[in-house]
Amino acid sequence: MSKFDPKLDRRQIMMGAAAAALATALPAQASPAGEGLYKMFDAFFDQDLSDSPEQATNLGLDTGPHADARAKLGDRSIAGWMKDRAEPAQRVKLLKTLDRKAMTGDDAVNYDTAMFQYESRAGAATFDYGAISQPFVVTQLYGSYTQVPSFLDSKHAIASSADADSYLSRMAAFATVLDQESERVAADAGKGVIPADFMLDKAIAQLGKFRGQAPDKNVMVASITRRGKPYGDYEGQASALLTGYVYPALDRQIAALTAARAKATHEAGIGRLKDGDAFYAALLKIYTTTDKSPDEVHRLGLEEGAQISAKMDEILKKRGMTQGSVGERVAVLNADPAQNYPNTDEGRARMLAYCNQLIADLQPKLPQWFGVTPKTPVEVRRVPVYTEAGAAGGYYERPALDGSRPGAFYINLRDTAERPRWSLPTLTYHEAAPGHHFQLALVAESNLPRLRQNMGFSANTEGWALYAEQLAMEMGLYEGDDLGLLGMYQARLFRAGRCVVDTGIHAKGWSREKAIAYMVDTGGEPEGRITSEIERYCARPGQACSYKVGHTVWVNARERARQRLGAKFDIRRFHDKGLLTGPVPLTVLDRVLDGWTG
Repeated sequence: MSKFDPKLDRRQIMMGAAAAALATALPAQASPAGEGLYKMFDAFFDQDLSDSPEQATNLGLDTGPHADARAKLGDRSIAGWMKDRAEPAQRVKLLKTLDRKAMTGDDAVNYDTAMFQYESRAGAATFDYGAISQPFVVTQLYGSYTQVPSFLDSKHAIASSADADSYLSRMAAFATVLDQESERVAADAGKGVIPADFMLDKAIAQLGKFRGQAPDKNVMVASITRRGKPYGDYEGQASALLTGYVYPALDRQIAALTAARAKATHEAGIGRLKDGDAFYAALLKIYTTTDKSPDEVHRLGLEEGAQISAKMDEILKKRGMTQGSVGERVAVLNADPAQNYPNTDEGRARMLAYCNQLIADLQPKLPQWFGVTPKTPVEVRRVPVYTEAGAAGGYYERPALDGSRPGAFYINLRDTAERPRWSLPTLTYHEAAPGHHFQLALVAESNLPRLRQNMGFSANTEGWALYAEQLAMEMGLYEGDDLGLLGMYQARLFRAGRCVVDTGIHAKGWSREKAIAYMVDTGGEPEGRITSEIERYCARPGQACSYKVGHTVWVNARERARQRLGAKFDIRRFHDKGLLTGPVPLTVLDRVLDGWTG
């Protein structure tokens, strides 16, 4: 394969004003040990941007010393994977050269957060397959084929001919990345590390669908043709790259997955893999930021699920629905045509408009509950059609650190029946406001060290978003709307169920089918949606447990603060303290909130 290397605009080497404005500022009154910490953070963050050109672009920092990132994609080779595995332990070693005992306040919070991040990842990096936070390289849920096309279309800005040339370079790099992944898929398969048959079937089908598109219908070609038009005609070059480089690489990846599929089993849990039980424990630590065992998480899900089901039963009986289990009665509601938008483009547009209106209606209530809210707006968008089959039901994408891109709540509209109208308020409050957007947009707008701004702790962020669902109820957003309230409890039951099935699959030998049946019977949600969810947990073990574990910590911390402060307790200041601390491990969050004096 020949190398494609369009001429780059050297002006992009100059430091951009946005990147300069984002230079890390030391917190006020940083201790000498703290100053050393933030210099170390700067070095770590700079290395992260160098290692991940996509991250540099996502954050709006592909300028100045990282301007060359605009024409690159990250290294997915075996050598790159080995480098990634070694890095967390190296950073732990460096952090330990600092005097933690000399740090207080923000310095201590920042140090402890970074130490947890790298120690937990170092623990998961000891396993000789997959990636640090997941057991496989390519599945129906992740892989460059699910990420790069959308990244180029929505994140790679085209405001000059140089930007367009860089886009073409990244298209060529996409072929290289696909081949790097395919090599790792084959290497892992040689070790017996192969996704379950149903995961590979869906991944192969999605790859085939993407591969089968005519060049002019492919999102990457269409995007540069449309957005690059003011600077030239790029359709021919992009089509040639697609057919000459990317499509052959997709063919090779399909072949690698097909070869692995011949050896795949139907068993989904990673307990079947070498050291799989230990790997799962390490993943639970990363995602829940606790030392809870699989048994403890499983029991939490069962106990919380029973309590939530009782509340749902009360609402259903109030509506005259008394026959059958909670799940069976909810299934009846799900099938009610009055609660479902038409599965058409017009119906999908109405769903998006409804979610946007929910965000607008929330605004007048916010001053009573928050002292600080994000300046950055949030938009509701559809999950790209070419990835919706394997994508989650909804997810949030945080804004760029330079303010150039708003936050976005992506909702999966593959089948509108999966999202009845009465379930949409809670989903919107979770993914947008006052959920993920409030926490993560405030992080982007904060003066936290950039390394901290770019760290994520699923148990904290998902716990906050689940807490935000509860907060919407406390704010009165469900008054007079029993079905909306039922949706809030169903969503919470769903997260409790995740603790049960994730640990069931990966620690207790549950099959995919047993997990699907448990979730459908318990919550009454459509089997199609639940099937995709269960397959998601098979691909990303541990992550689904973070929601309910995190929610429990946020709720308990608030109750302790309320009891400790009495009349001094101010819900607005509590929320501000928790949000402005930024995402931290739950152990650190507890310490910060327990030390809050009102």
